[in-house]
Amino acid sequence: MPHDGSLLQAAVMFLLAAVLTVPLARRLQLGAVLGYLLAGVLIGPSVLKLVTDPESVARVSELGVVLLLFIIGLELSPRRLWVMRRSVFGVGLAQVLLTALAIGLVAWLAFAKSLSTAAVLGFGLALSSTAFGLQILAERKELTSPHGRLAFAILLFQDIAAIPLIALLPLLSGAGHLDTEEMDSRDVLLAVAVIGAVIVGGRYLLRPVFRVVLKAGLKEVSTATSLLVVIGTAWLMELAGVSMALGAFIAGLLLADSEYRHELEAQIEPFKGLLLGLFFMSVGMSADLGLLLREPVAVMVLTVMLMALKLPLLYLVGRFGGGLDRAHAIRLGIVLAAGGEFAFVVFKLAFEQGMLDARLHGLLVLGITLSMAVTPLLVLTLFRLFTLKPAPVEVPSEYARIEGDEPRVVVAGMGRMGQIVARVLRAQRVPFVALDTAVEMIEYGRSLGSMPLFYGDPLRPEILRAAKVDKAEFFIVATDDPETNLKTTELVKRLYPHIKVIARARNRQHVHRLLDLGAVPVRETFHSALEMSRQALLGLGLDEDKANARIRRFQRHDEEVLAAQHRVYDDHAAVIQTAREARAELENLFDSDPLEKKAVQ
Repeated sequence: MPHDGSLLQAAVMFLLAAVLTVPLARRLQLGAVLGYLLAGVLIGPSVLKLVTDPESVARVSELGVVLLLFIIGLELSPRRLWVMRRSVFGVGLAQVLLTALAIGLVAWLAFAKSLSTAAVLGFGLALSSTAFGLQILAERKELTSPHGRLAFAILLFQDIAAIPLIALLPLLSGAGHLDTEEMDSRDVLLAVAVIGAVIVGGRYLLRPVFRVVLKAGLKEVSTATSLLVVIGTAWLMELAGVSMALGAFIAGLLLADSEYRHELEAQIEPFKGLLLGLFFMSVGMSADLGLLLREPVAVMVLTVMLMALKLPLLYLVGRFGGGLDRAHAIRLGIVLAAGGEFAFVVFKLAFEQGMLDARLHGLLVLGITLSMAVTPLLVLTLFRLFTLKPAPVEVPSEYARIEGDEPRVVVAGMGRMGQIVARVLRAQRVPFVALDTAVEMIEYGRSLGSMPLFYGDPLRPEILRAAKVDKAEFFIVATDDPETNLKTTELVKRLYPHIKVIARARNRQHVHRLLDLGAVPVRETFHSALEMSRQALLGLGLDEDKANARIRRFQRHDEEVLAAQHRVYDDHAAVIQTAREARAELENLFDSDPLEKKAVQ
């Protein structure tokens, strides 16, 4: 059983290194990414040699990038991707071409590399790290800033561009041609078939599957189904020769409008964080510190040249192509100046096909790794130099339209009360998100139109995060179970104390407990009972003005009594005494104008 023991030891080493280094890096304001990198360097073959096979770890850790792209796809939706098409396919294409041309010319003219090798170096180093860039932006809460949005668009195009680059490597190598029979017919048809199957499956098969699984009510099966969707799609895409990360992104994109979107995100998020950390550690483990010690000048020169070439080009692309101001354009350049994870794949294949020698390949891997390592440090230091309050940026209309996805109101429970609230909000065009755990209710609500109704338990913090509750102004608790309402109110007020909570109350005791939690209680039968009383008074001969006045008088008196009872509601005797006094007071209040008996015609 030595293999099992070594596997267990590796798992312990990874977890221990992460637990020790990541909190320390966060405390020093270096960011979690640099903490994971340092952990990988420490336990890797270059330092402590606690894990000696980085390749085996790197394969598993790639799933972190896959899960990251899936969640990005979930949050994007095809409609928003279409809105961003200019940034993705315009600015993204310009960045890749300009950077590849600049780096390729330097490799060809200054270092006398062949045209094919210079092209591979140019395009490979033009790619930035999706995982690093988005993680840094997320940590700084800048994903929705102007430079954060443009960074995402550029990274998305780079992930798409990596696919034809990898496919064209055989042509750029000494072979000079592609195997047309194999490549052009079978591989292309297979890729088209797999992508078509993913699109059809995402549209027509996944929703029925999730419906059956969620009706069963087994959380572990729901989690397994979510992972199966992501990893299964990635596997199919890899079989077709397409990037696993892009396959996961397409799957997320297809499910972005699904009613199970928030449930999927909540299930995937913990695995994404853990595997993404493993990916960063594997990058640190792959760094050859021996080469750094033997040729420190060469490694440093390569790293500095890479970032010095990319940063100004990214600045220019952001400034003139993306419409960013000076501060945001510089921040864009700092975040994306490092090399990317796809460059490891590109250069590994180029090395296997003889386009790169062993020394150059080692220098490239180490240079890219170091560029990733210094990025959090550059962010920490240089961002402080550009905290000037620049003039407000004219945000492109394509981005302005994206902001509407953040809800102003979140409604928990889509029963009788929740549906009325949702209809009013929708009629007033107020952005909102509704959550429910009844699959039948969700299907019925969705059948009425594009209602933003999603499957999700409001008692789960990860569901609240996925629904962007932190962006909302009001949280309306409308479920029909008093205990669920209390627990939901307590959780929401604890996690998001700034949000105003309006909660459905079953009875007076329930009202008191909700008031203690800081919510605004609404009694579920009180107003309908008042309306029934008003109709009865009208039928007994009172005119409408008098009937309305007496109902308002009763309502005002009852609310005053309720407020008085809230101060003593845990004292049963005091509540009884207050109720008796209130009844006598109410009778005296109405004695002055008794209802005349309706004249008999």
